[in-house]
Amino acid sequence: MTMSLPRQAAHPGEPPPRPPEDRRHRNRRRAITLLIIVLLIGVPAVYLIISAAQSRDSGKDKEAKYSATGLTADYPSKVQQRLYQVPVPHPADRVAYYETNNWKTSRLYVQFRTTQPGLETFLGAVGVNRSDLKRGDITIDTRDRQVSGWRFTGPGPWWGLSHEQKNPAPTQDIVVNLSNPVLPMVYVVSRTVP
Repeated sequence: MTMSLPRQAAHPGEPPPRPPEDRRHRNRRRAITLLIIVLLIGVPAVYLIISAAQSRDSGKDKEAKYSATGLTADYPSKVQQRLYQVPVPHPADRVAYYETNNWKTSRLYVQFRTTQPGLETFLGAVGVNRSDLKRGDITIDTRDRQVSGWRFTGPGPWWGLSHEQKNPAPTQDIVVNLSNPVLPMVYVVSRTVP
């Protein structure tokens, strides 16, 4: 003979047991759970896909920029201007630049046309004076002319100077074409040892 135990009564402060879940309520709960799972997994997945696409596009832009050979018609970045100490004055037009880097030397090639006050400002910012320019002195060597594509054969007068500084400060070779004295054309090669 088995003995049955008496059933315990619920505590007076305890809520009564829940009735069984109906079908509509169960389907609604499952839909909300599915939505939460999709949001927790789907949103980060979409973010990763978009981020990867942007990163790939950015890499292509940088690859195109750094695979360029020759001058690019644009201002060098502020970082490049500061690092190579080639502050392009304002106003300036016909601005173009090209940067080369290797384990031994980094070079920034910059050209621009400016005004007489702009030339004075540029030379002062580099740390030289207008009187330091020497007539007929083409200080940019043959190698740098080949890299940049510059040919100093047009009408002059041509003026130049080399501004050598102690490492790690860059050394600048500057050539100025004063065929139009109101709007001088400036060519600069600034090199630094990393």
